[in-house]
Amino acid sequence: MTNEQLNELGGIILYCCITVHKTLGPGLLESAYVLALMKEFEIRKIKAKSQQPIEMSYKGVLLGKVYIIDILVEDEIILELKAVDKIEPIFKAQLITYLKLADKKLGYLINFNVPLLKDGFKRIVYNF
Repeated sequence: MTNEQLNELGGIILYCCITVHKTLGPGLLESAYVLALMKEFEIRKIKAKSQQPIEMSYKGVLLGKVYIIDILVEDEIILELKAVDKIEPIFKAQLITYLKLADKKLGYLINFNVPLLKDGFKRIVYNF
């Protein structure tokens, strides 16, 4: 997927997240937003997988440690969803690590526990 296509898909992801946020509002558990967002992707025929495992490797050797991505969209973009009072720096570091482990370029850190979703939507790039 080209960078332009990734950016276009990112716009669709943002629209889906805003739709979910407007419908459900803030204050629910992260798992509720995952389910609703997966339904939005299904409606739009966007391929997405929730709770996608990625295995940690070190110098090309798999170590048996598995991390779970909240949502992987079109096998290209990682979504890390939160429902917290504020985004901590560790959440961004976590997403960057997932991007490295999964060999992906683009991810979004999305906090649904905000009055306006645009204030909780962060684009994170790695080797973009």
